Amino acid sequence: MLSNLIPGTNIEYGEGTEPFGVVKTMIKVTGGLSLSQVAKITGLQASTIQNWVKREFVPRPVDKKYYERHLSRIMVISALRDCMNIEEIGELMHLINGDTEDVMDDIVLEENLFNYFCKIINLIDEQALNDATIEKTIRDSLVNEDEKNRGKLTTALKVMIYAYIAGKCYEYINENMNILRNDK
Repeated sequence: MLSNLIPGTNIEYGEGTEPFGVVKTMIKVTGGLSLSQVAKITGLQASTIQNWVKREFVPRPVDKKYYERHLSRIMVISALRDCMNIEEIGELMHLINGDTEDVMDDIVLEENLFNYFCKIINLIDEQALNDATIEKTIRDSLVNEDEKNRGKLTTALKVMIYAYIAGKCYEYINENMNILRNDK
């Protein structure tokens, strides 16, 4: 993956394991997770999670416990919030699975959606989009530059490249959100 952490969490990703499987095991062992446990797993503030529930981006906990549906949605939102605003993420999730409280309008189980997301991120990472590949490409391009400035120039170029990639990704996000909006 683009990180050694499961997206939207503080949990390290073990090769060969289903990303949501780790969290699912925790839920089964504990009989549902408390708000403080969810906050610890995701690195989010408890108030942030409560706000998402209040705003109906996440289903209400059941007897103050969070289960698979809750956690997978929280983890997706957490993973996407650096690039999309919460309203866009909420709209995206609604376009995929409708009302947070109604599983009958879902087109995919939330945990399956999360696992697909992680699998695709992992495939992209394996294809080339990783820091080492980008840094090597930059280093190879800077062979004629003064060695004392190469480190700073490498870092600056990495910032520029990641910003460009993020911008392109944001364009793709907007294009595909418009497709989803028009597909109602």
